[in-house]
Amino acid sequence: MTGITSYGGYIPKLRLNRMQIFQAMGWFAPAIMMVAQGERSMCNWDEDALSMAVEASRDCLRGMDKSRIDAVYLASTTLPYADRQNAGIAKTALNLKDSVLAVDFTASMKAGTTAMITALDAVAGGNRKNILVTATDHRQTKAAYFYEMWFGDGAGSVMIGDENVIAEYKGSYSTSHDFVDHFRGAGYKYDYMWEERWTRDEGYTKIIPEAVNGLMDKLGITMADVDKLVFPCFFKGDHFKISKLLGATPDKVLDNMHDVCGETGTAHSLVMLITALEQAKPGDRILLACFGQGCDAMLFEVTENITKLPERKSIKGCLADKRAILNYEKFAKFRDLLQVEMGIRAEAGGRSAMTTLWRKRKMVTGLVGAKCNKCGTPQWPPPEICVNPDCHSVRDFSDYEFSEKEGKVVTWTADMLAISTEPPSLYGLVQFDEGGRMLLDFTDCEQKDVKVGGKIKMSFRKKYFDKDRSGYQGYFWKAIPQKEEKEASK
Repeated sequence: MTGITSYGGYIPKLRLNRMQIFQAMGWFAPAIMMVAQGERSMCNWDEDALSMAVEASRDCLRGMDKSRIDAVYLASTTLPYADRQNAGIAKTALNLKDSVLAVDFTASMKAGTTAMITALDAVAGGNRKNILVTATDHRQTKAAYFYEMWFGDGAGSVMIGDENVIAEYKGSYSTSHDFVDHFRGAGYKYDYMWEERWTRDEGYTKIIPEAVNGLMDKLGITMADVDKLVFPCFFKGDHFKISKLLGATPDKVLDNMHDVCGETGTAHSLVMLITALEQAKPGDRILLACFGQGCDAMLFEVTENITKLPERKSIKGCLADKRAILNYEKFAKFRDLLQVEMGIRAEAGGRSAMTTLWRKRKMVTGLVGAKCNKCGTPQWPPPEICVNPDCHSVRDFSDYEFSEKEGKVVTWTADMLAISTEPPSLYGLVQFDEGGRMLLDFTDCEQKDVKVGGKIKMSFRKKYFDKDRSGYQGYFWKAIPQKEEKEASK
């Protein structure tokens, strides 16, 4: 049996109510009021498609043996590097073995489902046993645009394998059409959008049914055999119209999630699929379709194993864990729509020595420290001599992953003089619960959220951007202060 063996998701904590966009820019584009309902997800200033992919993948890998992963497929149209393997960075951040196959899938909104089909075929053919497929997008738009309202940021991840399958793969059907509803040329920041009527009437409304009907004919089923129909379409009226054309009753159609996060691009097919799996019960049949220069359609049947899946945050947990952004200007700055003066201190270079990064890749990108084999003391960075004053053993250590460890704040500082996109700069000393201390930046929080003794979890984030050297993007790990149980329950 081949299919999905695990899933995980990530929606950034920050949310912008769409009325904030209209209140700031409605004077210029009053028509955007038509889609100003609900809220959209937005990346923090230190997040991007790659950092979200790592977070979704970590969620998917919860309770799984990472040493058994054979490949990592990363799908996105907004990856930070055009000529550096982004999947390879994700693999290093996840501390996976060096013998995995790492592949980037891109250039289409259906890159995520195409990566899934490729992984399913590889596992079914026996070439690979366990493949991690992650789709992610951080799409940029100009200000006061319908797409600024429609889009959101997010990532979804599934594990494809043939053991402990939670959703059995029944088959797929794909079409490929050079149908241009939008495009982005090499070196350009924003998509060029064709007229919405063209996209709706000749794209979504014709191409999605073509693939879905093709799949049902291939498998000899009808919509009566489907329990949940899942497909992205940010035109809400057309989302309903297409499902009706396919013969699906409203109770079978998964909401397009416009009100809670927006359309997350390449990730959205997986984000919606994961949302369906969160609600699914054994025996449910889920039909997934994704439009993008053609369409991929797949059918899955949920198994009893879904009840045994270890608890994870996933999409549902991320949607509940949010922080409202109450001004559009902060959103605009985080997306580089506003040019502000950062001061002379911001002019310091951010050049990374590739030789050092290679030698220290596990320590820097994977946050792998060391654990003394003699006394059991965890420590980061990995030392030559154990830091325990009662031990001092020399070069006798095993790898120790700090990224999955929780800790507490020992000291913290709110620095108004340090360069920060969201001042004040928050940083401090963290004591990990199982041992080890580290000086870290805090993120996804305000000053009032940081307190001595407060719990933290780790997150993979952007550290700096070197615009003077071909857009080098540096990454590291930061600490996220966690709400106490009584606060989280409010």
